[in-house]
Amino acid sequence: MAPCERLRSSPAEAVIQFSFHSYHAAGGVVLDESERVLLLERRVPREDGVHHEIRLPKGHIEDGETPEQTALREVCEESGFCQLAVVADLGENTVEFTIRERVTRRHEHYFLMRLLDPQRRPPQPTSPTADEALFQPLWAADLLAAEALLTFDSEKYFVRQARQMVIG
Repeated sequence: MAPCERLRSSPAEAVIQFSFHSYHAAGGVVLDESERVLLLERRVPREDGVHHEIRLPKGHIEDGETPEQTALREVCEESGFCQLAVVADLGENTVEFTIRERVTRRHEHYFLMRLLDPQRRPPQPTSPTADEALFQPLWAADLLAAEALLTFDSEKYFVRQARQMVIG
């Protein structure tokens, strides 16, 4: 992790140290037989209060995994929906954000998926306190509704990519 510094605007201003973190993630835009879209909803505590987020399922690519394997695993772990088929590669994007003086660069890779079986098992978070343990599945009526509900523009982009593929 390489630290970076914010430039001083005056000699008296303190230098704020930021840490930098970069990783690769993969996830899915999941459609069921009715063309509903699987989203994940959670409330996240941050220093300025609790934030309500609606997200696509995704997570870290582990050593030895392909992005497609990660996407399938993460959808299952976070949502409990595990019977999935990858239909298409939706591409990649890089996002950068800062939380608590930590700059994170995430390289995201998404896949269009179909839900093969609506049977849901309990989600499998890595620990009871892990971020993914806070997720609750939320079904959007269709891809347009999903795009409107999502919190982050980077995820809306992949829903638009899925819409283009589905409608041709």
